[in-house]
Amino acid sequence: MANTMKLRSGATIPQVSREEASKKNYLTRGVLTQMHLMPSGDPAAFDKSEDGSLIYYFDPARVIEAPPEQWYFPRSKKESRTLDSGTVIERMSIKRAASCGYYTRERLSQMHYDVIEEPVAFTIKGDGNTIYFYDKKTALRLPLNCVKCGKEVRYRRKLCKACYEADLAERREEGDMYRNAYYGMDRKRVLFFDLELTGVYTHDEIISISIVDGEGEIIMDTLVKPVRKKKWKQTEKIHGITPDMVANAPMLDELIPEIKRIFDNADNLIAYGVSTDYSHIKYIYDTEDEREALRDKTRCCANEFVRYAHEHLPELTHASLTDAMAVYGIEWDGVAHTSIADTIGCMKVWEKIFPNYYKTAAEV
Repeated sequence: MANTMKLRSGATIPQVSREEASKKNYLTRGVLTQMHLMPSGDPAAFDKSEDGSLIYYFDPARVIEAPPEQWYFPRSKKESRTLDSGTVIERMSIKRAASCGYYTRERLSQMHYDVIEEPVAFTIKGDGNTIYFYDKKTALRLPLNCVKCGKEVRYRRKLCKACYEADLAERREEGDMYRNAYYGMDRKRVLFFDLELTGVYTHDEIISISIVDGEGEIIMDTLVKPVRKKKWKQTEKIHGITPDMVANAPMLDELIPEIKRIFDNADNLIAYGVSTDYSHIKYIYDTEDEREALRDKTRCCANEFVRYAHEHLPELTHASLTDAMAVYGIEWDGVAHTSIADTIGCMKVWEKIFPNYYKTAAEV
């Protein structure tokens, strides 16, 4: 036999006869169940029974002991049945079958699976009818239909291609109206900021802060000497700030009064990926009310670019500041990934996203 089958995992297995499987000491699922074993990986081979269903064979080197709770159930009757293929399957309760990941053909159909393997277990209803169970792991996953029209196969966002494109056009139109709206903001009172940190956790410290207004004027750009951290080798590889560089820099406590004054006079504070920066800068304020006031005026440039990309560039898989700048053809001003370069880059990306964000020259 030269037939092969590709599994859902991507593995390809050969078709073998029962004699070949026996020579290789392969075990059927029924034998595994009788030995209180279960597969730990994909089947090693398969064969077809007379009714066209599949019989999977498993390598004994890739099996594990089944959990004890799957061995016996007090009320279950010890009974087995031999299929036409010669495979012996065990009678089990519906509860035990579900714990093994076995379901009826009807239930698998409701879950959008097609049965291709022969039954792996059975039970008998009160009226005497037999119910067969099939393994979900080896069932064929069927394509799902569009949640909107219910007719065509899903393409993206759980929608078929036609519904997705209609939805995309609607979202794009709505997004463009939002981005192209006039906001009348004062460039001097819209501030962009970026922090460089010793790490990504809340216990890490600020080692650089840059603030630029909507006109591109640098309001603050300084290194910061951390209080607790003495080295930060992982993040040093990204922003290039070494412990020696901040040895004579001011500490954050010295800068807090000036940072507060700058922030308090701003209408908006914008950063690219504001959540991390906010989680550190909020501690310059003592009360929750002050921190909430700070949060209310912060805006995330990354979120706005992601929305734009979803509506105009659905194939784009990354949305870093570098990606956003590349989309808009913006060159780095300074060394990338330093706080000042990131701040200026964020400022330029924001103006591309919101071309009518500021007051016109005639209004100033």
